[in-house]
Amino acid sequence: MRYVLFPGRHHLLTRFQAGYLRRLAGPGVTVVWAVTSANHENTRRNPVPYHRREAAIERFSVQTGLRSVVVPVFDTAPTDRFAEVTLKTVTVATGLELTPADTVVACSTPEVAALYDKLGFRIAGVEADEPGEPPARPWEVLMRLAAGDPAWRELAHEATIDVFDRYLLAGTVRTVVNDPVVGDEGGLTATRDYRAYVAAFADGAARKWEQVRAHVRPGRVVDVGCGAGAVLELADREPALRESDLIGVEVARHLYEECVHKKAQGVFGNANVFFYRRNVLGGAIFPPRSVDTTLTFALTHEIWSYGDRLASVRAFAQAVYDHTAPGGVWINSDVCGPDGKDRPVLLTLQRGDGANPAAPRRDLAQLSAEEVAAYTGGLSTRARLDQFAVDAAFDVPYEPAGDGAVTTTLGAAMDYLTRKDYVHNWLSETREQFCGLEWADWKSLLADVGFELDPASGPYRNDWVVDNRIAPVAALARPGGEPLDWPVTHVLLVARRPRNT
Repeated sequence: MRYVLFPGRHHLLTRFQAGYLRRLAGPGVTVVWAVTSANHENTRRNPVPYHRREAAIERFSVQTGLRSVVVPVFDTAPTDRFAEVTLKTVTVATGLELTPADTVVACSTPEVAALYDKLGFRIAGVEADEPGEPPARPWEVLMRLAAGDPAWRELAHEATIDVFDRYLLAGTVRTVVNDPVVGDEGGLTATRDYRAYVAAFADGAARKWEQVRAHVRPGRVVDVGCGAGAVLELADREPALRESDLIGVEVARHLYEECVHKKAQGVFGNANVFFYRRNVLGGAIFPPRSVDTTLTFALTHEIWSYGDRLASVRAFAQAVYDHTAPGGVWINSDVCGPDGKDRPVLLTLQRGDGANPAAPRRDLAQLSAEEVAAYTGGLSTRARLDQFAVDAAFDVPYEPAGDGAVTTTLGAAMDYLTRKDYVHNWLSETREQFCGLEWADWKSLLADVGFELDPASGPYRNDWVVDNRIAPVAALARPGGEPLDWPVTHVLLVARRPRNT
């Protein structure tokens, strides 16, 4: 044996691993550390960046006397050829051609070990080799750290402890792992089609920027939930902002990486364009009173939906207020609930524009995104309401009232009507509630935090959505049948922090 191939994410190294590898890899044997998901960080599955993992491995190798080579392996889609991909990556990075004749694979994950076993490699099971109760695996130790259990230090190797202490990684791990919003892969939801999401935001960027540009205060301009940076591209072209810092904050890994790629490709002319990958509910991002303009587009309803409803929105508003400089502004454009969202209404929906099954399906989560889109897109407007009520992450109260009509609340009606056409992101969109807050709620919340509303603020109706998506297939009336006009759908908030605060 000349090599030990040790594949894994290696966020944390343990004392057990040190003893095991010393016994396994004798003199003249090189340990090849294949660090998987090396291009991922700041997510629950991968909270530690690759360069910190590499630093700990190198220090571990010096302290244990092991001869090591560290190779980053970028994340790939699930595949039965993962072992071959890893071996080829090692060869490209180092020139080493690892073969079953000279290499043992150290791996305690049965599914991964089986891939190497199929190629003829001998397997050393690491923790799985130990008789009786196996030692704590690195991920289990990391979860102890995240849970605040000080015993993690007794199990982790000194090299990891040293790197974690010097770079304050313990706090980072706790923040990311315990984040109330971010998913395992660093996004809000695993079912979102980010390609469609990016395209939609890019298409609407010019309209969004035109709506808010007159209210932007130069200085530090921050776009929270910046997506792929489409609005910041337009801000970058504003002569009035040429001396400003333009900062994008995005939680979803896919979108953040697109922002970084754009910057690397020279899309932005301003040298002071920066991107942070952060969850705004995980704590303060900027120092107090340091931001002149905060922009948020279609963000606050996601904070409401994926967080703790009003409590999360208020915490976010407070965080924005705290980092806003006196005289600075928070400009928020988002969907909005109708005034009097809890009042009863009669909603009549088309039944002849699609299928009308006897009952809604309850197994859409087991289908592919394409199958979900095909099924929901084939339903009539009335039948799609039944499916929406099943899949929604919030209560959608309604009672059949005959001939395609239902009695419901105004807020529930608009929540459905403004989302019914999003069949390509159905399981993602049905988690989000558009009508959680109405205009009166926003005024009360912002005043409570300390903001003053500019006269430009207010609710409005997107007539294109009403004329093209809602009115052709639906009618709204009071419970007695008297027709009702379509209510507001969106809100623009220009909230200023008073100069004397």
